[in-house]
Amino acid sequence: MWNRRGILGALALSGIAATWTVRSEPADGLSGDISPVHDPCLIKGDGLYHVFCTSQLRDGLIHWRTSPDRLNWTFKGAVMQRFPEWVIDEIPDTRGAWAPDISYVDGRYLLYYSASLFGKNHSVIGLLTTDTLDTTHPDFGWKDEGLVIRSREGDRYNAIDPNHFVDADGAHWLTFGSFWSGLQLVRLDPATGKPKKGASVRRIAGRSAPGAIEAPFIFRRGDWYYLLAAYDFCCRGVNSSYYTCVGRAASATGPYVDDTGKKLTDGGGKVLLRASETDRFKGPGGASVFAENGDFFIVYHAYDAEAQGKAILRIQKLDWTADGWPVAA
Repeated sequence: MWNRRGILGALALSGIAATWTVRSEPADGLSGDISPVHDPCLIKGDGLYHVFCTSQLRDGLIHWRTSPDRLNWTFKGAVMQRFPEWVIDEIPDTRGAWAPDISYVDGRYLLYYSASLFGKNHSVIGLLTTDTLDTTHPDFGWKDEGLVIRSREGDRYNAIDPNHFVDADGAHWLTFGSFWSGLQLVRLDPATGKPKKGASVRRIAGRSAPGAIEAPFIFRRGDWYYLLAAYDFCCRGVNSSYYTCVGRAASATGPYVDDTGKKLTDGGGKVLLRASETDRFKGPGGASVFAENGDFFIVYHAYDAEAQGKAILRIQKLDWTADGWPVAA
């Protein structure tokens, strides 16, 4: 099955270098180093905007870009040059850190990431932390916090594509998942950023076989929690069928439903991003959401038909319907 776990192999076969500059269209105004980017997450900290994304081992793990204005991007480097020993011991053949997720909680930055093998659900989610994103500050330094959650052959889920969020009551959660039984949710201990003792993993979205759903991201606006998910298949350049759907719920734990009332656990989902045959940017997915000054922006990757199908960073403002559904502007 093709999902983001195929990114690394596809990049290696195509001989892609660490970075390149791609002309962007006026719709988002992005410029500078915006490719290759898969599964981006965005945060603002220490006076800059920061994007972290999937990368393969040979170019360093978890690529990092910065911008002063959210428009012009510079490649900063990689968060890690090699995996911690526990990752290598768990999955010796893994070659990339996938789908990072960044958040700021109680004075430190939490950077979740996943490691696995293509077509396998023997996977791990790890956590790195730092007090600052300013690499010149004496308090800067990524600390390995170890294993967060794992899955193994025989488990009903796949422990990749993590997303951390805090609900209105202050409870911490991690959503994750790719293929298998779909998207999952587990309660976290805020002190450790890892599952609370005795916390169970619950299913919050899924599709019928081949189960092409992954990349969950949950955010809150007003009284609603919104769940983003990527459907179908990425990593095929302009032939990627990836698209992004959304559901919402009154509670962080669901049930999440689409605009027709169909549950996402039953395969529902309102389309938020999907390319047409004539669109320049194909296969929009791997999405996250960034909020600033009351505005919400969807941050994702897509394949540029005017640049040999290279994966690039996209950022679009979200508008909202009268009944509270997001629309990509």
